[in-house]
Amino acid sequence: MPVIALAGCSGAPGVTTSALALLLTWPLEPARKMILAECDPDGGAVLHGLLQGGLGDRYGLPNLSVAARKGEFGEAFWRQLIDLSGESTAPDSPADRLLLPGITDTGQAASLGSVWKGLSQMFRGIEADYGHDVLIDLGRRGAFGPSAGLADQADTVVVVVRNTLRCLQSAQSRVRQLEERVGEVGLLVIDEGPYPAGEVQRVLQAPVIATVPYAPQDARVLSDGDEQPRHFTRSKLMKAARTASTLLVQRAAVRRSRLDLRDVFSSGVPSAR
Repeated sequence: MPVIALAGCSGAPGVTTSALALLLTWPLEPARKMILAECDPDGGAVLHGLLQGGLGDRYGLPNLSVAARKGEFGEAFWRQLIDLSGESTAPDSPADRLLLPGITDTGQAASLGSVWKGLSQMFRGIEADYGHDVLIDLGRRGAFGPSAGLADQADTVVVVVRNTLRCLQSAQSRVRQLEERVGEVGLLVIDEGPYPAGEVQRVLQAPVIATVPYAPQDARVLSDGDEQPRHFTRSKLMKAARTASTLLVQRAAVRRSRLDLRDVFSSGVPSAR
C-alpha cells in the first residue's frame, strides 16, 4: 500500500509515459485501487495525450484549487478522478485504476500552493484509511519547490532516467539533491542507450529498481493516444512495466519497514521493570 513518487531530469526521460504504464499494470488485490496523480508543475500530458482532449477542463488540479478555497478539498478530490480501468491489462472490477489529471497551463501552477499541501495529506489518508496505492508523477521539477512536500511524504522516490550519456550526466545532480532531502532514491531505467544497469548504478550511486525497454511506438499509445497495436497489452513495454510495478511495491514495503524501525529506535525503548 505504498505512496511512490516518480521524478525526472532533463533529457526527456519519459516520466508520465512510464507512470501510465505502471498504473495500467499495477498488481492490485481485491478492493484496492491505484491512483496516479499528475503533479508536474510544468503541466500534465494525459488529458491531451492518452485522452485526446475529449474531457475538456472538467477534471484536474485547477478544480481542486477552487475546492480548497471553499473547504471542500476531500470531497472534490474523488470527483476529479478519471477511471482508466478500461485501458488496463488485467480484468479488474470497475474504477480500480484512477487518474488525477494535472494542469494544462503552466501559469496555473502559481495558484496550487494549497493543493500540494492538501494532496500530501490526502495521499497519506488514502493509504492509511483505504489501503489504496498512490503513484505521483512529479515531472522534471515537481520534487522541488512548492510541490516538494509530495516527494517528502512518499514511501519512496524513483528517478526515471534513460541510459544515455546525456541523461545520465543530467541525472547526477538531480539524484544527489533528492538524496539530501528524502534519503535513498531508486532508479527506473528506460533502456535507450548503451549503458547496462550496473554502470548506471555506478555512475549515479543509486540502485536500479527496474528497467523498461525503449519502445517509441508502444510508448506513443500512452503519451499521444495513438491507436493500440495488436497485442499491445502483451508488448515488451507493458510486460516490463508489470514487472517494474511489482518491484516498486516490494521496494516501498522494505523502505517503509526500515523507516518504522528507525522511528522505534529513535523514540527510545522503555526499560523493563
